[in-house]
Amino acid sequence: MPFKDVREFISKLDETGDLVHVKKEVDWDLEAAAISRRVYEMSGPALLFENLTDYPPGYRLFGGSLGTFRRVAIAFGMAPGTPVRDLYREYEKRMEERLEPKVLKTGPCKENILKRDEIDVNLFPTPYIHEGDGGRYIGTWDLVVSKDPGSEWMNWGMYRFMIHNERHIVGFPRFHSHLGRVLHKHYVPTNSPMPMALVIGADPISHLIASASIPKGVSEVEVSGGVNQQAVELVKCETSDLLVPAHAEIVIEAEILPDATAQEGPFGEYPGYRTEGVRMGVLARITAITFRSNPILTMISLGMPPDDNHVATPITSAVAVKRHLKNSGIPIIDVYTPPEAVIHTAIMSVKRGGRAVIDQILDAMTVRRADWSKIIVVDEDVDVFDMGQVIHAFSTKCHPKRGIIVREVDKGKGNPLTPCLTPEERRAYVGPVVAFDCTWPPDWPKDTHIPIKASFDRIYPDEIKERVIRRWKEYGL
Repeated sequence: MPFKDVREFISKLDETGDLVHVKKEVDWDLEAAAISRRVYEMSGPALLFENLTDYPPGYRLFGGSLGTFRRVAIAFGMAPGTPVRDLYREYEKRMEERLEPKVLKTGPCKENILKRDEIDVNLFPTPYIHEGDGGRYIGTWDLVVSKDPGSEWMNWGMYRFMIHNERHIVGFPRFHSHLGRVLHKHYVPTNSPMPMALVIGADPISHLIASASIPKGVSEVEVSGGVNQQAVELVKCETSDLLVPAHAEIVIEAEILPDATAQEGPFGEYPGYRTEGVRMGVLARITAITFRSNPILTMISLGMPPDDNHVATPITSAVAVKRHLKNSGIPIIDVYTPPEAVIHTAIMSVKRGGRAVIDQILDAMTVRRADWSKIIVVDEDVDVFDMGQVIHAFSTKCHPKRGIIVREVDKGKGNPLTPCLTPEERRAYVGPVVAFDCTWPPDWPKDTHIPIKASFDRIYPDEIKERVIRRWKEYGL
């Protein structure tokens, strides 16, 4: 069943036993986030906080929407126990579909409208997430809408945004992100404010797609409709021509100022560390706020895995990498990034390996930006979704010298959220990427050089395997 909004999804989680309603009073100042973080680390349920200090009844916080593979499966309309491999396959299949959105005259997100002197973003129970954060982050599990003025392409992205004051928010879109590139290409040179909309509490698939690596020019809203198997309904903003999900809980309309910045951070990010102190972020002036009555603010208490950024987001990232590698002519089979890898390690299986293929992979993975600092490449007989098989391949097939290939990336392409990089490397957006070649050399003769894998699938004749499988229950197994 596709979900039109977060409220339908919450109702479904109630049915499946994947949600807890927290009715006891909880403070937005660290307490709600601390509860959420502990529940994440115990792989527990999603949480709906219904009684928040300083806020009236009806103002709620919802955390952990896609924090387990069970809840990702539910969001896809699949059985809660669906295997991870099948979730990846289903997402990859639905990514091929496109559904044009429906534009409505109005929608639930317009139930309340604040403009001019009425604007105050502190109206909502924005959590203070980690001790030492630079402020209260209203944008964590969000959806940011912006537009390329050189085309009709409207982009969705997931960017963090912190409250600066009642009428301004400050964010951290990286320079090489779609929002960052459009801002610096079209708006900063002309000293023009850039319209944006910070959307909170849309349907779960729309948030997932906002976090995905979708190529420039491709409509995320059409992709979201295809993945959700239901066209997204949109409405026009009050103060710009941007279109936003009609059933969202909160829409903060704003314009990014081309000639102003403000202090942003520090913040405990998805790699599980707070790696940077205060930095200067983009400053956005709020032009309107629209929201549903009794609004639900969606959040992530980011940190050590697992949480939504480690469970759900890697699906979109891995499938995007797989498509990119295929388009680059690389004999890729599967790509997986486990929750514990915090989108820093990618595991890939290929039809044929060797140094030439590894170099192709490194070329493709660093062409625009290098988010993954570690790449493990395995042969097709290794299931990338089975970490036991991956560790075995790494331990037995990766040569300690020729199997480790290090590539320095160009300045500006590195991931500033990689904890192992030095502060200087993070600030300069530089740092190496390493590939571990866990494949047999292609010039090794199969009969004389490649060892026989002593597994049920590989070392027994088909006749014996078929007999064992057929008689399995007769053995009492």
